[in-house]
Amino acid sequence: MRPKTRVAAWVEAFNRGDADALAAMYHTDAVNHQVAESPVEGREAIHAMFAREFAAAEMVCLVENLFEDGEWAILEWRDPLGLRGCGFFRVVGGLIVFQRGYWDKLSFLRQHGLPIPPN
Repeated sequence: MRPKTRVAAWVEAFNRGDADALAAMYHTDAVNHQVAESPVEGREAIHAMFAREFAAAEMVCLVENLFEDGEWAILEWRDPLGLRGCGFFRVVGGLIVFQRGYWDKLSFLRQHGLPIPPN
């Protein structure tokens, strides 16, 4: 599966809040690094992260742009509340081996009425 196709499927699973389907798209040793957080390593830990996040907030990913370059897919997104971000996905053999995401954590927490951690 090409990177762009994998990420399009990832967006569909994300919008369903399906942590099981998302985790299945990652290599067993994958790394998901949302720059506002510490890197999450391994499929099981990535699954737990998504399950925890979906329980905390209703999240929707609206695709603005989706590009592909070799093993990489680049996703520019927004959500219905106005948050914007981008993600970089390295896909090898149809599985995500590395993901890095950039978004404004403070805006996300405020929009969802979640507690803001102390400095």
